Amino acid sequence: MNFPLLVARRYLFAKRSTNAINIITGISVLGMAIGTAALILVLSVFNGFEDLLSGLFGHFNPELKVTPVQGKTFEIDSATLARIRTMPGVAVASETLEEIAFFEYEGSQDFGVLKGVDSLFAAVTGINSDTVILEGNYILEEEDRNCAVIGAGLRNKLTINVQNPIAPMTVFMPDQEAGALDKPFRTRLAYPKGTFAIQQEYDNEYVLTNLNFMRDLLEVSPQTVSALEIKCRSAASLASVKNELKSMLGNGYIVKDHYEQNEAFFKIMKLEKWMGFAITSLMLLLMAFNTIGALWMIVLDKQKDISVLKSMGATDNAVRRIFLLEGLLLTALGMGIGIVLSILIYVAQKTWGIVTIPDGFLVDTYPISMRATDFIPITLTVIAIGLLASVLPARRAGQVPAYLREE
Repeated sequence: MNFPLLVARRYLFAKRSTNAINIITGISVLGMAIGTAALILVLSVFNGFEDLLSGLFGHFNPELKVTPVQGKTFEIDSATLARIRTMPGVAVASETLEEIAFFEYEGSQDFGVLKGVDSLFAAVTGINSDTVILEGNYILEEEDRNCAVIGAGLRNKLTINVQNPIAPMTVFMPDQEAGALDKPFRTRLAYPKGTFAIQQEYDNEYVLTNLNFMRDLLEVSPQTVSALEIKCRSAASLASVKNELKSMLGNGYIVKDHYEQNEAFFKIMKLEKWMGFAITSLMLLLMAFNTIGALWMIVLDKQKDISVLKSMGATDNAVRRIFLLEGLLLTALGMGIGIVLSILIYVAQKTWGIVTIPDGFLVDTYPISMRATDFIPITLTVIAIGLLASVLPARRAGQVPAYLREE
């Protein structure tokens, strides 16, 4: 076995001359354990919120979305649409058409986005699930009436009552061809049937209706869409399907995956996650002063041993390595305890929800999710801090003179 490591391991559990050194060493290990657990839990909570919000976005944004490079709309012929729907990796492909509109409901008025969707949109996004529909039902067309499902924020602004079957919502759409004074808006009626809640940005802006009503309101052809929204098969590679779509459609179209559709949001989430990691690392760096103190006390306690080792031929570098390894062993012990502690807290939170969130949020307890990839930067950070804390005591140990010299 490596000589410095053997000595460092013996010093880790060796009896000290005074009990105070044991207490200080225990405090340093505890500090590393708490700091490591804090790092893991901070990242896990951010992961939990990211997974939660990603799932909510998935109820409105598809896995893949095809839009035109230029303009708001494009025409998709039935042959191309059939080819896309029969691709091996595609499960469902939905046609959607959206435009900014003005809404009025019993005297209340507001702007928003009217989005016409076909019957496959719910299968692509899962927006008709009970977790998304707050009240009423997901009904976009009923007998001879056009219906609508409204975002919760816009519902509140318009004071819409989805339980009232006879009160319609008037939709005003700008008429691009009409003169400024000659009926500048086309108007249609839609009956509110339900309310959805996904994310504030969508809840405050969107109204869903059926695709035919939207095409009639915009007076466009039956092939006109704003986007094709696609759900892939579970066994399919998203990147492969995306590349295949790009090859099929050519340069006139943009194909965005789930991340690219919400790129700004996910970038902010990642920035906040690693800012939290950096702040917690600074806290761990402060705790490392306990390690410095503990190692310094061990060096003072083992001065005679160091002198004996030097008299037996140990070099200054060998002695420094002993105490560098001693610091790393203390750090590793604290890190191991911290990992176990964080896993216990993680299991408790997932099982019993020990940390709750005030009423009004989407979930009752803090979401949490551990990822194996997070343990790599955490381990490197903790070891780097432990190594940094060991440098000064190790240098001091190397300066202890060899009082016993060979004749």
